[in-house]
Formats: sequence, structure tokens, C-alpha cells
Amino acid sequence: MTGVHKKQTSAEPQVAAMIFFLLIILTLYSLLHVYIFYKIQGALTLGMVAASIVIFVMALMISAPVMVHVSERNGLEVLARLMSCLGYTWMGLAFLFFFSSLAIDLYRLIVYAGGFVLRSDLSPLNPSPQFALIVPLLVTAVIASYGFFEARSIRTETLTIKSQKIPKEIGMLTIVQISDIHLGLIVREDRLKRILREVRQAEPDILVCTGDLVDGQIDNLTGLAELLQGIAPKYGKFAITGNHEFFAGLDQALFFTRNAGFTILRGEAVTVAGIITIAGVDDPTGKHFGLFTQVSERALLSGLPGDTFTLLLKHMPVVDKNALGLFDLQLSGHTHDGQIFPFSLITRVFFPKNAGLFHLPSDSCLYVSRGSGTWGPPIRFLSPPEVTVIRLVDRCEQ
Repeated sequence: MTGVHKKQTSAEPQVAAMIFFLLIILTLYSLLHVYIFYKIQGALTLGMVAASIVIFVMALMISAPVMVHVSERNGLEVLARLMSCLGYTWMGLAFLFFFSSLAIDLYRLIVYAGGFVLRSDLSPLNPSPQFALIVPLLVTAVIASYGFFEARSIRTETLTIKSQKIPKEIGMLTIVQISDIHLGLIVREDRLKRILREVRQAEPDILVCTGDLVDGQIDNLTGLAELLQGIAPKYGKFAITGNHEFFAGLDQALFFTRNAGFTILRGEAVTVAGIITIAGVDDPTGKHFGLFTQVSERALLSGLPGDTFTLLLKHMPVVDKNALGLFDLQLSGHTHDGQIFPFSLITRVFFPKNAGLFHLPSDSCLYVSRGSGTWGPPIRFLSPPEVTVIRLVDRCEQ
């Protein structure tokens, strides 16, 4: 196994930057609720008491993620789980309502613009405030109900990669990828058992986890590591850090992952049984905590045997151009393919290679998993969770 040094830096500036970023997110989330309140008030003309109740509930839900974090830190698990379920479910509903309502507002804008251009009164074509509230509420209810079940419907995605680097005597090597499970307050035994059922059916030779195995504070994940221990592939299990491993507390996350039976690769590589070389790098979120394992992907990969299939595990689907041709397949996750449409349109702005298989220059490939669990809202819409089965076969095999 190749080793590298861990670069320790002062985390204070990075933590301050992260707090500033979280404040921006919290501000935007608050503004989203101002928009929703405006829609409710416009349709129902709430009195002072009713408006105060709505504002109180919204303020409580806006602060729910902070309350979850504080509750976890102070060992109040029941309160943390309750606020997590309420707060993150509300978050999903709020986003769905926002986008549905925004579509109606866009229609109203088109009608207004059309009337201005045609110099005609097209206001009868505009929906009433009550209609503009009820329709998004119905759309939100339908999508959320469907999305709740979609989040639990684990799909198996299978791809075949042909390579002359796979020994003929092996014939086929089966690798199963899980990613972004987010074990924690919401994703627990039931969801993990569903995921592992798909893993077992694939009969993997190797199991890899491309980050975010855990989510948030993980003081009490009793029994979950043992469930993962029950998967024992022939050539082992390998994992890397995602951004949430650092959010959860790196030491705890690494302890849980190792206890689950994974070998963690942090700027390291290992050749398994002379068949395949697996390399893994830290998620760059570690830089914000001064816990990033500093390594050049090119330096790491260029020292590996060129005649062996090289698998690179990297949480975010970002390809280092300097490493092209030095790995055969990069496995990533992180994006969840947006998790709830239309967020997939947003994630594609930041990560153009958002989900699926991509052929890269110099005979390298990238596969991006949609993730096996959920973050935040226990809902998925047009982005079902997946367990990925990669079958590596000799190029000469038919």
C-alpha cells in the first residue's frame, strides 16, 4: 500500500468560511419561506393569530437543522431524531411547493408580458391566488408521496467494462459500489437492509463505498456496522471519505467504517490478489477541517503497475486531467443526481458529469452513482437510489 503524509493546517479560517457559507444557505432558506408565506397570505388573508402561528411553525422548521445538530451534540437523540424527521421532511415539501408555485408564477409572467406586447387585457387568463396555492399544494402532496416510496426502492444498475487488463483466468470480476447512504438519524436499519439485499444478490468479489456512508453525529448507530460486517466479498471491502465523514467527526466516521469491515484508502492504493489495483483519495472537504490527506492524484497513480486494472475511488465526480490515462475507471457519487427533481438541473451546473457512465480521454472512464440513500428529506423524485454492479471482463470475452 502506498503511503502519503497528511497535511495538517490551521482549521480556523476554513471553519469561519464554512460558517459563513452555512449562514448564506440559512438566509436563502429563510427567504424561500418568506415566499411561501406570501403565497399563503395572498390566498387566505390570514388574521394576526393565524399568521403568527404560520410564522412560528416556519421559524421552527427553518431552525430545525440547527436544533438537530445541537441535540445530537448534547446526547438528546430522541429530540434529534424527531426534529430531523420533521425538519427535513418539511424541507422537501417546501422545495417541492416552491418549484411548483414558481412554475405558476412563470406562467403569470408570460401572460403579463403577452398582454403588454399585444396591448390587451389578458388578466382573465391568470389563476386566482387561491388556485395558485391549491395546485402547488396538490402537486407537492402527490410528488412527496411518490418520492417517499421511490427513496426506498433500491435499483440495481449494471454495467460491463471490457479491458485487456483483466486476467483471462479470472474471466470476470464483479465490483459492487454503494455510495451516499447517509446512515444516521433518518436512514437506519430498514433502508440499510434493503441496500444490502441488493448487494448480496450481486455476489460481489469486491465491495466499495465511495463516501458519505455516515451522516451527522453518529454516536448511536447500534447494529448498523454489524449488518455491513455480514457482507464479506472474496477480495475485500474498500471505502473513502466523503464530505459527510468530516461533518460527522472524522475519527468517529473512520472508526465506524473500519468496524463495518472496510479498508479505508486516504491517498493510498492497494493491489488486490495481483488482479486489480484500487486507489482512493480524500474528499477535499477535509481541507476545511485541517484533516485532508494531501496527495497528487497523478503522483499516486503514476507509481502503480500499468498492466493491472486501476480503479480510482473519489467522492466528488471531478476528473483530474493530469491523471487521465493513469486509471481505468473512476467511481464517484456525491451528487445524488439532484435527489429531488428539478435539483438535478442545478447539480449539473456544478458537476456536468452528474450521474451515469462517461467515457474520458486516454481510455479512462468515470461512473457517477445516484447514491444508495438520501440526505436530508427522505424523498427522491426522478432520481431513484441505486446499488451499482460493475462487471469487469477480459476484452476478448464475448
